[in-house]
Amino acid sequence: MYAFLLSTAVIFVAELGDKSQLMAMTFATRYRARDVLLGITVATAVVHLASVGIGAAVGTAFADYQGVISVVAGVAFLAFAAWTLRGDELTDEEADKARRSTGAAIVAVGVAFFLAELGDKTMLATITLATQEGWFGTWVGSTVGMVAADALAIGVGALLGKKLPEKAIKYGAAALFAIFGVLLVAQGLGWL
Repeated sequence: MYAFLLSTAVIFVAELGDKSQLMAMTFATRYRARDVLLGITVATAVVHLASVGIGAAVGTAFADYQGVISVVAGVAFLAFAAWTLRGDELTDEEADKARRSTGAAIVAVGVAFFLAELGDKTMLATITLATQEGWFGTWVGSTVGMVAADALAIGVGALLGKKLPEKAIKYGAAALFAIFGVLLVAQGLGWL
């Protein structure tokens, strides 16, 4: 249960202000929100299943080095904080592709999200979490966290007709990543 709750919270925060949230809003202007969410869910479940597989394999292979893994994971989270501050934008070309996509909505959204998430910070954060937490809870939690963040973006975008306040989200998410990073480093060094 801890792995589920932790990964849900971390991935929800990681997804805030991410370009896939902007993609979700863009797709929602063309397709029904239900179809967009279903496409996001399928793509996220597949990408994050691969992510937890990688993370669990690394965690098992280096089980005797949990302190080192914790420090590396903490440094990774500090890097995610910096990445979040740098920002992530949807280019005009990506927005146009989302608006012009043809075919079944679920397939169009699913493929777009699958490709966008490969190597993204949410994928890397999921791998990092899975090195220390249970794979199943991390997988389900990371999927729920991402879909919830994207659903929030779709809902808020539909209700308010504008983007979420980017600076507040960016700084808040970066601060939470930094806190997780410092705690993991402290844990790995035996300070906690």
